[in-house]
Amino acid sequence: MSYFELDLNLSKEDAALKKETHKFAKEVMRPIAMELDPMTPEEVIAPASPLWTFMKKAYELDYHILPFPEDFGGPGLKPIQIQMVMEELAWGSFGLTLMLNTSLDAAVAMGGGEQHINQFTLPYCNCKDGSYIGCWAITEPDHGSDTLVTGYPEFRDPNIGSQCRATLDGEEWVISGQKSSWISGGTIAKTILLMCQIDASKGHAGSGMFLFDLDRPGVSKGKPLDKIGTRELNQGEIFFDNVRVPKSALVVGPEDYEDALAAHLSMTLAMVGTWATGLARAGFDEALEYARNRIQGGKPLVEHKNIQDKLFKMFRQIEASRQLCRAAFVYNWSHPMNPEKRVIEYSMAAKTFATQTALDVTSDAIQIFGGYGISREYIIEKLFRDARTTLICDGSNDTLTVVGGKKIAETYPRQFYKMSKLGKRLHA
Repeated sequence: MSYFELDLNLSKEDAALKKETHKFAKEVMRPIAMELDPMTPEEVIAPASPLWTFMKKAYELDYHILPFPEDFGGPGLKPIQIQMVMEELAWGSFGLTLMLNTSLDAAVAMGGGEQHINQFTLPYCNCKDGSYIGCWAITEPDHGSDTLVTGYPEFRDPNIGSQCRATLDGEEWVISGQKSSWISGGTIAKTILLMCQIDASKGHAGSGMFLFDLDRPGVSKGKPLDKIGTRELNQGEIFFDNVRVPKSALVVGPEDYEDALAAHLSMTLAMVGTWATGLARAGFDEALEYARNRIQGGKPLVEHKNIQDKLFKMFRQIEASRQLCRAAFVYNWSHPMNPEKRVIEYSMAAKTFATQTALDVTSDAIQIFGGYGISREYIIEKLFRDARTTLICDGSNDTLTVVGGKKIAETYPRQFYKMSKLGKRLHA
């Protein structure tokens, strides 16, 4: 049995799917990600960039619509299969995997009407050349995870205004303001799923979700963001200057926004954790292979006890990360729209644990490489830089930990214990 396949529920079909995806990640994604990494953000999205070679190949194989049901042209995979494929893709490149998932037309398929599905979802599903790119935007220059996580104390504060607002004017919404530089696919996207404030009296909870094309008067885009990691992933800000969209562009209004956002997060946070697990695996694989070939002290590094200890620590962290992420992913993707069954705290735990694992594992991998680990000669320094970005994306781990702890303290059932005589005296 090879590493990282400890799951008795995987069928022969699952194993074949995993093998096929890993081949694509290794032969297509990894080389292109390495080619894009040293480029400037502008070069990454230039017409002749290898990014577009990747996008075309990925779209041809339907990797851009993995979560979609067969009714919309998707592969109709089960949640466990989606999770498994996503981990393999992220082993090849965390950034390119995220690039494939910037178009959230799946949200329309879940909550949008027939008009939204026909106008946005189906064209995206039918695209095979990588040209249809969407984005979703929520964070703002002055607001980050506080506007993203529904349980955060400031989420409902009416004194904390939004920098992007929508006002209804007859049969049109008028949108003004901006979203921050962290919009994945932001400078090259054709469509947007925009989280925008409508009712300021409810704070950020009074927002709505809008879906529309970005080729409208008043829309402008900033320059691509220059980052330390996931440099193959295009990100950038978008500005709205009295942009008019039809009334029908509103997919989710303030009355349903908080629940829709919670549903979205319960799915995406487990997804980010899954990607981080794949990234951690990539770091482990590189370290193990290097340790087997590097001679130090008269024998391969892998034969030294301290290296074996480090490798085993990395191994158990990754296995624990996978099991948590897979459990949270499969469960929450099976009940995305049911608030009574949804358990967002598990997805928060999966995201925070897996991303910290990715950082710890890639850091230990650099230590195994020694001086070569901090050189550009090997991929491990890139994986470490990529891992560092994951603790912030899709909700910072600091904020998610606060919200997760608050939810457990307030909602988990209280256990009553019969206190011993000693305990009673100590608590008197």
